[in-house]
Amino acid sequence: MIETIYIVRHGFRLNWVTTKWKSPTGLPRDPPLAALGESQAEELANYFASLPGAGKPTAIFSSPYYRCLQTAQPTSDALHVPIHQENVKSRVDKCQVRLSEWYSPVKPGTGLHPRPKSAIELRNVIPQIDPTWSSVWFPSRRGETIEEAHDRTAGCLRVLVPVVERKSLGQHKSILLVSHAATVITLVRELIGHRDLSLRVGCCSLTKLCRMNGRTDLLGAWTPVTLTDGSHLAEGALRDWGFEDVEIENGQVVHDSGVPGTQSELDDKVGNQVVDILNRL
Repeated sequence: MIETIYIVRHGFRLNWVTTKWKSPTGLPRDPPLAALGESQAEELANYFASLPGAGKPTAIFSSPYYRCLQTAQPTSDALHVPIHQENVKSRVDKCQVRLSEWYSPVKPGTGLHPRPKSAIELRNVIPQIDPTWSSVWFPSRRGETIEEAHDRTAGCLRVLVPVVERKSLGQHKSILLVSHAATVITLVRELIGHRDLSLRVGCCSLTKLCRMNGRTDLLGAWTPVTLTDGSHLAEGALRDWGFEDVEIENGQVVHDSGVPGTQSELDDKVGNQVVDILNRL
């Protein structure tokens, strides 16, 4: 059974430093890390490498956006985290779990939000990715309200954690989730059972949650040890973000534009992608 969950936001983004950037994935709105973000990712890896053996995460789960995969990469290498016991190559475990970016609802007629590439495609730029694991949850490319973002995170957790526990046969006691500020907030809120928790998340900040004694359920069963802490970073957790920073109009999140040229694309593969998987494990 998983006893500890670490949650990290990606490092400092290159598009915050310059408008002249190109994503290695070719995906719109998928910037890489800036040099500062790469340093933060190394500092994060050093932190995890310094933990005693039993405290180190043995599986890494990341959003499929490049900045998150980049953030996870040094830790994967430092910990030599395998996907299976017999595989000694370090990898980003289940990179395609939908711990994905949160986008507000699209403006009508402007298309859809981006959807990251498959694990096989992403492995061309991040070789630590395991291409054999499939996504368990897809968010809608039409965007989400804040409440829907919480619901999506809760649904993903309800699928992800049991799948990991069943497939690993108890091997994984501590896992690491690498995601985006909004999704980090919803993950923490759902796991501790407090959707109104006030929380701001800086780049490469670290949250540690431990399962309450005797609890075998999931949502609301975790106690925060640290929340969005930046003490492992030389410059601390910079550029913090919270849902209060979202522009609101008449009590609702202001709609955002989709990616130009996607107006005719279908918003397929939404929600739970695991069909009876638990019964097959």
